[in-house]
Amino acid sequence: MFSKNKDPIQIDGYQSYGTKDHLYLIGRALEHEGVNLEKTGFISAFKNAFKQFATDELRHAKLRVTLPDDSVFYTTTDAEGYFKVDEKVEGLGELTNSEGWLQLYVSFDDVDKDVVVIGKNKFPCEMLIPSQTAEYGVISDVDDTILHTGVASLLKWRVIFNTLFKDVGKRTSLKGAPELYQKLHRGKSGTAANPMFYVSNSPWNLYKYLETFIRNQLFPKGPILLRDFRGPFEKTPKPEKPHKQHEIRNILKTYPDLKFVLIGDSGEHDVDIYLEVAQEYPEQILAVYLRSVNHKKKVLRVQGVLKKYETTPAVLVEKSEFAEEHARSIGLIK
Repeated sequence: MFSKNKDPIQIDGYQSYGTKDHLYLIGRALEHEGVNLEKTGFISAFKNAFKQFATDELRHAKLRVTLPDDSVFYTTTDAEGYFKVDEKVEGLGELTNSEGWLQLYVSFDDVDKDVVVIGKNKFPCEMLIPSQTAEYGVISDVDDTILHTGVASLLKWRVIFNTLFKDVGKRTSLKGAPELYQKLHRGKSGTAANPMFYVSNSPWNLYKYLETFIRNQLFPKGPILLRDFRGPFEKTPKPEKPHKQHEIRNILKTYPDLKFVLIGDSGEHDVDIYLEVAQEYPEQILAVYLRSVNHKKKVLRVQGVLKKYETTPAVLVEKSEFAEEHARSIGLIK
């Protein structure tokens, strides 16, 4: 298998989420393009960006998934190299670490001897199982919520520039955001392991980039939920609901007994998506925080929407400190 591959091959395992009896894993099998996010400089940033999108996927590859107890599952990649494991498995909660992470490995099941496989054919993959003692969960947007992006800029030129020409090490988080998220992660008790989920409209091609940013900026670790990149000639029908809304609803349905805090910004459609979700699941949403972006017209619109909304606490905040004060006032953090 893959005997014609000249480049080394690899598997990117994405951080996902599941339950104590439901194994759900996702990732992608690709040729190794030599992306090195540790390299700095304008040219290196552009090369990395290009390589992340100019991928050579490994279609219909048989993969082997090994759990910590040595139980094994098999899956096959689709036409774009993506794989998914969706299985009922008992006792998964007993295999997690103290933060609720199930750590396992994915490997190519059948590889010709002349094919070079990165990492000795052992690729890490993780699934989060929220602790039964978690106080609540947090679902957060990424662009202009934790990461300075420029989504609200004219024609989104800042998004394009930052993605193509800025090293991940030079990308900055919004002031005070890592500290706020760490406090939410630890909850009112200060010792909780509240699950964190990051939802973005960015394509899966940027997964490693965003994972590195979240880790470097000291945000709490959590599943990063992105979307497939749709080309201009994509024939598959568009989903009925926006990607973010679809992902948030899936999380709420997966953990019906867990309440959540939603965090987004005023620059895109977060206010409409979040408030619709909160109205649909009023018993599960503790609060909605929307960061104020530098766009007067959009801020005024959000202010108008929030004035009419009374289902759950929903606040437009200019600084992380304001969100922290409100979260403390309603008993979310210590």
